[in-house]
Amino acid sequence: MNLKRIFGALLTALGIGGLIYTAVIFASTAGDTRDIKTLIIYGVLGIIFFISGISLVRTTKDES
Repeated sequence: MNLKRIFGALLTALGIGGLIYTAVIFASTAGDTRDIKTLIIYGVLGIIFFISGISLVRTTKDES
């Protein structure tokens, strides 16, 4: 069981969750300044978590 691969999968899942939450907020936004800030924050964090998780899973080699 590779700990890096599990951590990468966890980061990927958090990233997907953040991007889905961003989409839900985007669908229900009224264009308020607070809504736009929330969209940017959760969107950027979701993208960062997703990309780092995917790259961690891809670069970790199986040794078992």
